[in-house]
Amino acid sequence: MTVDHEQQTRTNGHAYEEPVRETLVMGHPTLRDVTSRIASIVESKLSMKYLLTLSVTLSMLGLGVVALGYTILTGIGVWGLNNPVGWGWDITNFVFWIGIGHAGTLISAILYLFRQRWRTAINRSAEAMTLFAVACAMSMVLGHTGRQWLFYWLLPFPNQMQMWVNFRSPLMWDVFAVNTYGTVSLLFWFVGLVPDLATLRNYVRNNVARKIYSFFSLGWTGSHRHWHHYEIAYMILAGISTPLVLSVHSVVSMDFTVGILPGWHTTIFPPYFVAGAIFSGFAMVMTLLIIAREVLDLKQFITLKHLDNMNRIMLATGMMVGYAYAMEFFIAWYSANPWEMWIFQNRAFGDYAWAYWTMISCNVIAPQIFWFRKFRRNIPLMFVISIFINIGMWFERFTIIATSLHHDFLPSSWGYYTPTWVEVSIFIGTFGLFLSAFLLFAKFVPVIAIAEVKAILPGSQPKHKHEHGHAHAEVTGH
Repeated sequence: MTVDHEQQTRTNGHAYEEPVRETLVMGHPTLRDVTSRIASIVESKLSMKYLLTLSVTLSMLGLGVVALGYTILTGIGVWGLNNPVGWGWDITNFVFWIGIGHAGTLISAILYLFRQRWRTAINRSAEAMTLFAVACAMSMVLGHTGRQWLFYWLLPFPNQMQMWVNFRSPLMWDVFAVNTYGTVSLLFWFVGLVPDLATLRNYVRNNVARKIYSFFSLGWTGSHRHWHHYEIAYMILAGISTPLVLSVHSVVSMDFTVGILPGWHTTIFPPYFVAGAIFSGFAMVMTLLIIAREVLDLKQFITLKHLDNMNRIMLATGMMVGYAYAMEFFIAWYSANPWEMWIFQNRAFGDYAWAYWTMISCNVIAPQIFWFRKFRRNIPLMFVISIFINIGMWFERFTIIATSLHHDFLPSSWGYYTPTWVEVSIFIGTFGLFLSAFLLFAKFVPVIAIAEVKAILPGSQPKHKHEHGHAHAEVTGH
């Protein structure tokens, strides 16, 4: 129920006023209700609907593994890359998946530091989504290297040949940025899981499951000492993770900006890429949460308030992205560089105009509907818009890469890039990996942070209890 005004509570002719905001947990559950409702997902048997969905996602993953294996055995010549388009779906998908992973760290770390209580029901899913998205991005990078079995050459380690990686290469910066981001995100996710894993350890009846949860709960007892150390560790990891949100995608944008190609060599790319990453990441979180909310019946915890706030952030970051699109055209005109101006004219009216206008429609026009509160709280509408945003953000990366490459400085070098079935299959496989991992996570790990949701319940707030106790004393005379 939505409450936008001060609620009058009257008992036996007496009244006291209490300002009430829109509740973040519906139905006034007790602490025990929260535990049993969320933990019961882990204990329940696998439904036919769940198994059918998992079989579909695993089939997608299998298709991607076959295509990636074919690429490794044959070489990346089976892709549609050509001269001059040396980057295609591989780097497009890499940037896309890195962007998807940004919302998890933003929701968890930055909103935690700003003490935004509405993050508690959605941060666990977002954190897990970050890890799965980073895994998908890394698979695209390894597929692009050509000799995947020599991936360790990307790491700076002492060797007898005294060969070192090229630290001046932005692709090398990606290795450090993405690995750092993935490692810190994994630690942040796991530390937040420890209290809930201990709860599951005490809840499950299966001996094998109890031993597994007991091992990963690290001996958690819920003592004051444990909570004290937990809060310190969580705060430190949140502080470390926050700058990573800005740094990782800024480094990814350097893949383009340090080049001298028209359309890439611009200083707007780092903030532009960061805003776009948060934009697409929140859209993917929205898509998954709406599905989880319906399939796992979590409407009590993932409320319209959560979804409304996420839509507001998508509206804000979408406007930043739209501003960046406009500034790109302005900078191209202001530079008076004929090649730069021609590249942007070609984006809008050239061979890939269909991709450019798909990007504009999905990323700039579609989110404007969230100006209206009625539409920000319409579940089917926000689900469709979130999918549109993900489509638009993928086309944004594709447009940036393809339009700057397919027409070289010499007309004799012009070409048109079209992906092959291998590239399409690998991309489908990354979605299979992402969705399969999320389904398994939702089944065997608390999809909602039990301890954090309990902390925001009205009964958990000392001030709240004191006010009600005082009011009850006034009413009853005790």
